[in-house]
Amino acid sequence: MEFGTTFIILAIAFGFFMAWGIGANDVANAMGTSVGSGALTIRQAVIIAALFEFAGAFLAGGEVTQTIRKGMLDANMMAATPELLVYGMLASLLAAGIWLLIASYFGWPVSTTHSIVGAIVGFAAVGIGMEAVHWGKVGTIVMSWVVSPLLAGSIAYGLFLSVQKLIMDTSDPFANAKRFVPVYIFLTGFVITLVTVFKGLKHVGLELSALESYLLAVVAGLVIAAVSQVYIRRIEIDPEADQDFHFTNVEKVFAVLMMVTACAMAFAHGSNDVANAVGPIAAVVSIVENDGAVAQKSVLPIWILILGGVGIVIGLITYGHKVIATIGTRITELTPSRGFAATLAAATTVVLASGTGLPISTTHTLVGAVLGVGLARGIAALNMRVIRTIFMSWVVTLPAGGLLAILFFFILKGVFSG
Repeated sequence: MEFGTTFIILAIAFGFFMAWGIGANDVANAMGTSVGSGALTIRQAVIIAALFEFAGAFLAGGEVTQTIRKGMLDANMMAATPELLVYGMLASLLAAGIWLLIASYFGWPVSTTHSIVGAIVGFAAVGIGMEAVHWGKVGTIVMSWVVSPLLAGSIAYGLFLSVQKLIMDTSDPFANAKRFVPVYIFLTGFVITLVTVFKGLKHVGLELSALESYLLAVVAGLVIAAVSQVYIRRIEIDPEADQDFHFTNVEKVFAVLMMVTACAMAFAHGSNDVANAVGPIAAVVSIVENDGAVAQKSVLPIWILILGGVGIVIGLITYGHKVIATIGTRITELTPSRGFAATLAAATTVVLASGTGLPISTTHTLVGAVLGVGLARGIAALNMRVIRTIFMSWVVTLPAGGLLAILFFFILKGVFSG
């Protein structure tokens, strides 16, 4: 294929830029609740996120990547003109990366999934033809954007009420926190192990039966809970601390739990959102290597997953602090117990979506979960002005990604085919 090497170099550069944008904007969602609630310092959050985002992307990132790459467009329509698909994928990566850079600059938590889906649909509808887009698939994805915040919000609402009932509203909240928090930690460990086994171990060539998978998840959950129990036992009650805020000592127990849920959320996010950056790179590499043949399904080379994982980590370290501030402190006031409910609910939702191959938006899920926790305390606990800005930025994301992608598509087409 003419210009094949140039296309691969561009795909790597634009894909890395997109992955950087995911790190700057989206990973902040995974860490925002932990930092905002005071359970982690920003430095601790960056280290945890770097490790677990990369692990999630590398081990469990393959499944969702398929949906983004082959479900959206009719590859057969492009069999005669594979270069158009290459221009489109390059334009989509660059468009989504630029939009994420703008949103991160303003501290808006937007959806990276929205950005790339909007970009791909935009270039395909205008550059190739409306019939090239699988509108049914797009419809399913749009549905998931409504379902995921509602589902996460409902789970968070339920979790937060269970915390209120079992711990906060009892005669001895501190003792009950020590008793019940390990149960919540077990749940977290169980959910995350399950997604790793079902998704990630296939890449490494390990095949386990459903029963073995569930048993492994139970064991992992128990181990994580046991290790956390050691830390929880060491927490001593400090009578002075409770004078200003009645539950300060209880929240110390939840801070241990937030460490676990932060790892869980980072892993779930890495597994779900690396697809947004690596899917289009894989499509370009596959077309170039097959001399222009557009395959419906192509093997995802490991180096592309690693590239995506590294890009995400660098984005978080260099530019993630702005969105962390929005999620962590500006929507509603978070404490470790509230942050835990939001994070576990969001991680569970992402895991469920990852299992069904639905490219949901981690951002929408987490904001939905934080709203759910805020609502459990009454509508006055929410900062409606910030929420309005966030919703507006969500609405703008699809057309912004689409319009930028159309512009870059025609520029690339002019340069290489002109």
